[in-house]
Amino acid sequence: MKPRLDSSLAWKTATRLVATNRDVLTAIAGVFFLLPGLAFSVFVPEPHMDPGTPPGEMIEIMAQAWTSSLPLLVIVTLLQMVGTVTVLIVMTDPARPTVGQSIRRGFAALMPYVLAQIMVGAALGMAFLVLVSAAALTGIQAIGAIVIMGAFIAMVWCSVRMALVAPVLAIETERNPVAALRRSWHLTEGNSGRMLGFFVLAAIVFLVVYGLAMMLVGVVLVLTTGGELQQVLNAAVSSTITSAALVYFIGMLAAVHQQLAGPPEEDLRGLFE
Repeated sequence: MKPRLDSSLAWKTATRLVATNRDVLTAIAGVFFLLPGLAFSVFVPEPHMDPGTPPGEMIEIMAQAWTSSLPLLVIVTLLQMVGTVTVLIVMTDPARPTVGQSIRRGFAALMPYVLAQIMVGAALGMAFLVLVSAAALTGIQAIGAIVIMGAFIAMVWCSVRMALVAPVLAIETERNPVAALRRSWHLTEGNSGRMLGFFVLAAIVFLVVYGLAMMLVGVVLVLTTGGELQQVLNAAVSSTITSAALVYFIGMLAAVHQQLAGPPEEDLRGLFE
């Protein structure tokens, strides 16, 4: 019988994992989440658009900004992926590896992690393109809208089913991306709705906290600073809050995996020795 996800227990486990490893996680999050995010915010500012800019020109400006920032975005994304696996190892490995050992294992899992994400993205993107193209051929707008909405819901559902790829790579030390995807699909069977609700609720809480914090910080910075210093400090606060949220989200992934996968084989063997 498949275990049922207990969201309350998962949140308590996640907060315990973060609190227990707070000092180490702070250092890792600073290197892999805070600094890359801050660098991206500082070196890739939001594109400036004058009031009344035509929609076509707005799209062109956004496309140019995206193209110019793509190399740095790739680097930041890869570092965050390494950081995610590293944080999971620090949180869950009973052998208590050093920070250096955890980081090396994080880099070792990077390629399978990237390949798994590419396969998921390619499959979802191709399916979305085929469905939308088929709906467009009908020439009926209502059908197109329904298909797009259905495809979006299916993409969200599939993303939730694949959400445990990182814990599988980090905790179960799987290095085959296809096997990691299958394992995540198997673990999340029957719990995708509960997981989605858990993640959405956490996202709402984060957005509320983030909005209130940035509003307060914005008022203080406007009254005390200006120019580039204000932008850098604002980006630093934003990156710090986002990094903390990422650590808690990774803790949630670890807690969900712990519930759905059960105790490690080592723990089970220990019960009979």
